[in-house]
Amino acid sequence: MGRERITGGLEAELAKHRGIEIHGGNLRIVFMWRRIRCRESLGLPVTKANIKHAALLRAAILHDIKTNTFEYGRHFPNSKHAGNYSSAKDERLGALVERYKPLKAVDITPETEDRYSRALNICVDLVGKDRLAGILLPEDIQALRAELIETRAPSTVNHYLATFAGFLAWCESNGYCMAGLAAACTRFAMSEKEPDPLTHEEFDQLIKKGCLHPQDRAAITLAVYTGLRPGELCALAVEDVDLSTGRINVTRAITAAGTFKVPKTGKQRTVLLMQPAIEACEVLMGIVAEHPKRLIRVYQNRHEWRDESVTPLLSPGTQARKRVINQWFVSTAWNTKWAAIQRRAGIRARRPYQTRHTYACWCLTARGNLAFIAKQMGHKDFTMLVEVYAKWMDDESPTELVRIWDGIRRLANAKINR
Repeated sequence: MGRERITGGLEAELAKHRGIEIHGGNLRIVFMWRRIRCRESLGLPVTKANIKHAALLRAAILHDIKTNTFEYGRHFPNSKHAGNYSSAKDERLGALVERYKPLKAVDITPETEDRYSRALNICVDLVGKDRLAGILLPEDIQALRAELIETRAPSTVNHYLATFAGFLAWCESNGYCMAGLAAACTRFAMSEKEPDPLTHEEFDQLIKKGCLHPQDRAAITLAVYTGLRPGELCALAVEDVDLSTGRINVTRAITAAGTFKVPKTGKQRTVLLMQPAIEACEVLMGIVAEHPKRLIRVYQNRHEWRDESVTPLLSPGTQARKRVINQWFVSTAWNTKWAAIQRRAGIRARRPYQTRHTYACWCLTARGNLAFIAKQMGHKDFTMLVEVYAKWMDDESPTELVRIWDGIRRLANAKINR
């Protein structure tokens, strides 16, 4: 490779300029960009004038590279390499992620910000803080996936990849890296775990044998008959309950760190209460009737929140023997209590979230309206119900035709008899 043999003054002229070669009888320029040796034929015959032109073009390219303004496609629009090289700015991942974090934090709560920050730091450390974003390839992201899954659970890896994909999408939109990197953050397929609802017999055992305190019996009854998420259940306040109309306003959830945020969907919702849930609320409200109100802060995101003065509906202080204790249950404390109740009841251990699945499955097997159940549970629509709880919907299918036919006959008879 290199210069082909030429004669006369052309060789002397060519010797004056570095990075100018002859290839296939035409001039070719050579330059380094992003640690890659680039060679581009100009399609010009070897003349003194063309050699000087090539030298000036190379000098312009080197200037653009030095000032971070070089665009491969602009200088070589017809090159087969133009689509392979990004016109991204030369920025290091470590610097970019520190710029991205405060911009992302505007839309999330402080605790979520911490989780995102940890995930981003891990991914950037594995890829390399000093790597230039503009030279990253989908292969680098695939290598990151492979390294993450070696020592972490698929659910954890998927969280990291989703967070990193958001960062890469921001880099793409701002021209710091080539397009397609965010799409390379493919999540790992996870085995779908079917809901494992309580049977009515198991629920009865929980209430009668597992619960030692009226607060526990009322809390589990409320969880099963409302389908609240555990974080929503533990964040309930007396002020959220309206016994006159049989409703609960779900306006907040509590995090593992004991901070408050808006519900998972970001929207408040109203849950209509069945009779067992109303009775459970009456018990819980009676237990905390003398408890003082607590000032809490509920975060919408890092920069938006509201302050509330409310009375915890479900408080560890009711049964606690210690002097210093949290006034609200957090996930770890509730998980511990739930596990002890199951153990005393002698039923198969489940996660606390299964009380939410129990509500959905009981409602579906009772032929509840899908749209109503989805609204009660805080879903956008009933698509998730169909996907997650199809088995419980199918359980009633043998009698469904009879029910529909009876309804049609009643409507027909009513119209005939008018």
